[in-house]
Amino acid sequence: MKDRNKEIIDLIKREVKPALGCTEPIAVALAVAKAIETITENCSCCKDPRWRLEDDFDIDVEVSGNILKNGMGVGIPGTGMIGLYIAAALGAVCGKSEYGLEVLHDLNDESISRAKEAVNNKKVKISLADTEHKLYVKASVSINGKECHSASAIIEDDHDNIVETCFDSRILESSHNTDSGCETSNYGGNSKDLGLTIKEIYDFADSVPFEDISFILESRSLNLALAKEGLDGDYGLKVGKTILSENYREVFGNDFISFAMGYTAAASDARMAGCTLAAMSNSGSGNQGITVTMPVIAYSLKYGTTDEKLARALVLSHMTAIHIKSYLGKLSALCGCVIASTGSSCGIVYLKGGTYEQVCSAIKNMIGNITGMVCDGAKVGCALKVASGVSSSIQSAVLALENICISEHDGIIEKDIEKTIHNLGQIGSVGMQNTDNMILDIMVCK
Repeated sequence: MKDRNKEIIDLIKREVKPALGCTEPIAVALAVAKAIETITENCSCCKDPRWRLEDDFDIDVEVSGNILKNGMGVGIPGTGMIGLYIAAALGAVCGKSEYGLEVLHDLNDESISRAKEAVNNKKVKISLADTEHKLYVKASVSINGKECHSASAIIEDDHDNIVETCFDSRILESSHNTDSGCETSNYGGNSKDLGLTIKEIYDFADSVPFEDISFILESRSLNLALAKEGLDGDYGLKVGKTILSENYREVFGNDFISFAMGYTAAASDARMAGCTLAAMSNSGSGNQGITVTMPVIAYSLKYGTTDEKLARALVLSHMTAIHIKSYLGKLSALCGCVIASTGSSCGIVYLKGGTYEQVCSAIKNMIGNITGMVCDGAKVGCALKVASGVSSSIQSAVLALENICISEHDGIIEKDIEKTIHNLGQIGSVGMQNTDNMILDIMVCK
C-alpha cells in the first residue's frame, strides 16, 4: 500500500506544479533557454552571463500545431505582449531551465527591453514543425560573431520534458520516446500507465495520511492569489470581476455558484492577460490547474472546511483531471476546462460528503453536458469558458448529490465509469482531430 501511495503521490507531483505564464509559450521559452545554456556550457567565450543581453543571436523555433494554436494569442507575463516570438526572446535573454515551467522567474525591465529589441529586429523565427507529436518544440540558437556557435534543444510530450540537446550539430543528450504517438513522460508513467481507476483515486484521496498530501494546499495559496489579483485589477475581459460586480448582482446573485465562477474566472483573467504571478498547473496547464482547484477552494472559503478535508478534495479533483487527461494527451481539440471542471465537480461532491458512486455520477453528468467544447487556442477569452465549466461543474455536483445521473443509454455515457472516460478520450484525441486542424487553419490565416 505504501509503495502504491508513493506512485500516486509521485504522479501528482509530476503533474501539479507552479507555472509562470501560459505553458505553451513557456515551453518555447524553456527550450530556447536550454539551447542558450548549452552554448554557455560549451563555448569558452560565452562564460560571462552578460553575453545573453549584449551579443547578437538568431532564434529559430519549430513547434507542433497545438503549441502554435495555444501560443499565438496569450499574454506573456510582464511584457504587455502576446505570442511565441516574445516568449522565445525572453527565454534567450533571461530564461533559466532549472526553473522548469517558471523559466521566466528572473524577468526584469532590462531583459524585457532586450527581448523586445530582438523581436523588432526579426531575430526570432517561428515555424510549424513536421512532427506527429501534439506537444513539440525545437529551439535552435545561433550566435553571430565570436566563434559563431549554435545549439538546439527539443521538448516533447510534456511542457518541461527536454529530450535532446545539441551543440554545433553534435548531440549531447538524447532521450526521445520511440513511440511518437505516446505522451508518456520520460520520467514517469501517466495515470493510465499506472492502471489507476476513479475508484482507486477516490479511496486514495479519502484515506491517505494527511501529512503525505498536505503539499497540495499550495494550490490554494497560488491560485487564490491569482484570483484576488484578477478581481483587484483590470485583466483581460474582466469576466470574474464582472460576475462579482455589485452592478450585476440582480443578474448573477450572491450564491455559491456565482462566487465560484467569479473567483475561478478572475484567476484565468489575470493569468491569460500576462499577470506575473504563478499558477498551480495541472497536466501542464495553468488554466486547467485554476479550474480544477478554484471551485473547490471557493467552497472552502464560503462554507469553511478543515485543511485536511480541503486537501483531500483537491487531491481528488487534481487526480480526476490527471486521470481523464491520460486518455486525451496533454494537448487536444477538446477544451481543457471540460476535464478540469469535471475534476472540481468531484471535489465539491467530496466536500459535501458524497460517496464514490456520487463522484462517478458527477463525472458522467459533466461528460454528458459539455464534452463538445472546443479549444481554439489560449487567450483572454478562455476565462469565459472557465466560467461556463465551473457553472456546469456545480450543477453536475448538485445533481449527483441528489443521486441524479445521466443514463448509460444516453450518448457516450456507459455504465462503467472507466469506459465512459475512455469514450471521452477517443472523441477528444481521435474524433476531433479534423476539428483541431480546421481551427489551426482558421487561426493562422486570419
